[in-house]
Formats: sequence, C-alpha cells, structure tokens
Amino acid sequence: MFQKHLQKAADSILPQTLYVVATPIGNLADITLRALAVLQKADIVCAEDTRVTAQLLSAYGIQTKLVSVREHNERQMADKVVQYLSDGLIVAQVSDAGTPAVCDPGAKLAAAVREAGFKTVPVVGASAVMGALSVAGVNDPSFHFHGFLPPKTGERQKLFAQWAAADYPVVMFETPHRIEAALSDMAAVFPERRLMLAREISKTFETFLSGTVAEIQTALAEDGNQSRGEMVLVLHPAVKEKSETLPESAQNVMKILSAELPTKQAAELAAKITGEGKKALYDLALAWKNGGG
Repeated sequence: MFQKHLQKAADSILPQTLYVVATPIGNLADITLRALAVLQKADIVCAEDTRVTAQLLSAYGIQTKLVSVREHNERQMADKVVQYLSDGLIVAQVSDAGTPAVCDPGAKLAAAVREAGFKTVPVVGASAVMGALSVAGVNDPSFHFHGFLPPKTGERQKLFAQWAAADYPVVMFETPHRIEAALSDMAAVFPERRLMLAREISKTFETFLSGTVAEIQTALAEDGNQSRGEMVLVLHPAVKEKSETLPESAQNVMKILSAELPTKQAAELAAKITGEGKKALYDLALAWKNGGG
C-alpha cells in the first residue's frame, strides 16, 4: 500500500515544473510521501543550505543534483532555474525546514518561474504555525501570522500596541537570544493576556508553555533550557468586555421587530441581524412592555 501511493505520487510529477516542497521542521518522519516522490524524481533540487538538504536526502537514500538558492542569490538563480525548466527538467525547491517563502527564501523564485510561463506547484507538509495553533486552545476562525518579531525594542512595542485590543489570535516567531526581551515588552502591553510558547515542535525536546506572559517569563527563568531552540508564540485574543447596554442600532432593530412580531420571535430575528445576544434583546423588549423605556 505504501509503495502504491508513492508510485501514484511519482506518476503525477510533470517536467518543466517547479515543485515548492515543504520539508520536516524537526522530526524527519514528518515528510510526506508526495514530497519524497518529488525529491526522488527531481533533476535539480534548489536548497537554502545544501548541507542541510543533503542530510535530509541522505536519510531517505535520495541522490540528485543540489544547487544553492538562498536569500542573497535568489534573484540571480531564478534565471538559471527558468533555463532548467526550459530544458524540460523537473525542479524542486526546499528550505532548511518548513515551507519555502514562509519566513524563508522562495517567493522571488516562484514569481520569476510563473512570469516565465512555467508552473509552480506546492507540495504541502509540516508547518510550525499550524502545529502551534492546533494545540494552543484557540478556536477563532481567523488568525494573524506575523513571522519573526522586530529585533528592536521600540519596533516591538509599536507592534504590540497594535495588537492590544486584537480579537483574534496572533502567531509569531522569536529567536532564543531575543525571547526574554520580547516577553518583557509583551508583559507591559498584555499583562492579563494568555500566551503559548511552543518550542522545538516535533523535535526531541519539544515543549509547550501556556499561561500569562508573566507565568511564561517565570518558567524560562527557572529552566534555562526553555530559552533554547526554535520558538513559536501564540497570543490569545483580547477578552471582549461585555457591555451592559445594547448598541443603539440593535435597540432600534428590536423596536421595529417587536412591534410586528411576538417578543421571542423578534428577539431571535434581531439576534441574527445584529449579532447581539438573544436574551439581552428579549429582556430589553420586556422592559419596554413593563414601562421601562
């Protein structure tokens, strides 16, 4: 069954195509069968660091030509990759870990290939962002991904101020040598906000710390090992303050509906229209009927 799916993936790989391949972020077993099929069949593999990628390929017994495509030469190498594709070759692009172009080189190459008229195909896989979100305990349908936090305190503080009232989770990356400073800046802006620090996801020393920013600061102070490795921070949404009074617009909707419909039905419909609580709208209508407004 394993070989059947691997062969099916291999059969779908086309020449003159750039495959943007997600690689494991830690645990080598997190690579997908499709990624293995692409790497096995690729004539050229563009790597951020050829030494890192060579270790991955060696682990799976794959031998192919590696070329270096990194931040400083990506634009220049794009012309060579376009030539490879023009010659009918299959090209794969990888970063050291995770998905190219997501806080890693890759966007310029993909854009150049598409502009040259060739296909770019994503081969999805392990993601530190989605991995952290999946265990953070946030259930919001949307989130903001920022990437690496600014290295300077002033820039971080301005950024955090923008998120002070954010009603959505924010996912960000941070480095070991800046984590203490970043948490210190966070504590000043988000003293009560919940935060999760995911460290070394999928690796041997994977840990997840959750609590207030101050509690995570304490955990890092008590165990220096928690300040090491790759880090993802998930900032929970700001807690919405409950208003004791309904917005005037919601009250107007309820007033119109309650004049034409039974109170319960009017409250249900008003709640759907305004997004306010059905009970609060119902209680408001009762107060009107009892002479309260």
